[in-house]
Amino acid sequence: MPSSGRSQTDFVAGPLDALLTEIRACRACALHLPLGPRPVLQASASARLLIIGQAPSLTVHQTGVPWDDRSGEQLRRWLGIDRATFYDAARVALMPMGYCYPGRGTSGDLPPRRECAALWHDRLLAQMTQVELTLLVGQYAQRHVLGAKARTGVTETVEAFADYAPRFIPLPHPSPRNTGWFKHHPWFESAVLPVLRERVQLALAPSLTLERTGPAPSPASPGASARSSRRIR
Repeated sequence: MPSSGRSQTDFVAGPLDALLTEIRACRACALHLPLGPRPVLQASASARLLIIGQAPSLTVHQTGVPWDDRSGEQLRRWLGIDRATFYDAARVALMPMGYCYPGRGTSGDLPPRRECAALWHDRLLAQMTQVELTLLVGQYAQRHVLGAKARTGVTETVEAFADYAPRFIPLPHPSPRNTGWFKHHPWFESAVLPVLRERVQLALAPSLTLERTGPAPSPASPGASARSSRRIR
C-alpha cells in the first residue's frame, strides 16, 4: 500500500469495478454542487469493514481520498487502526451517504445529497457480501440504514449502540466541530470505544495492523450525562 494512503479499489476486474467506474462518472447532482462532481469512495468485494459516513469535506474533495482530513484522523484513532489498514480497500470499504462535496451552509457543510443513496447504495452493497461490521457515522447514515430503529437523535442512538449489534455500530461524527459533545458525553470514550476497537479487530482479523492508542479504558454503562440536550450531526 503506498504511503500516501490513496484509495486503491480497482485491482480485480468484475462487476464491482464496472459499478465503481459508473459511480465515479456520475453527474446526477452536477447542477447542485458548487465545485462540481467528484465522487469519492472506496470499495471491494472482499471488504469486511464498511464505514458509511456523510459526505466528503472540502479537503477530501480536493485530494480525492476519503476521510483524508482531521475527521478521518480522529476516526482512525477511534478504530485503533493505522492509515495503511484504513486505506486497504481489500479490507475496508468507505461509502458516504453523498459521494460528492455538497458545499457550505451557514453552520458547516451542507447535508449529503439524497440522490446518491437512491442511485447507488443498494447496487454497491449487493457487491460487498463479505462485510462483517458496518459503522454508521452521523445522523444521515443512521437514519438511512436503521430507519425506525434509530433513536430520536445521534446521542440516543449511539448510547443504545449495543442494541444494533452485531451488525452495526452507530457513531457520532468525528468532526472537530463536535469537541463539545465529546466533553459532555465521556461515556462515549469509556463505554463505546473499547467495544468499537474490539469489533473492528474481529472484523479485520487476522491481518490487522493496530494503531497505538494507549490502554483502552474499561467499558462502563453510559451515565446520566448521555441524556444531555446537546445534539450533533
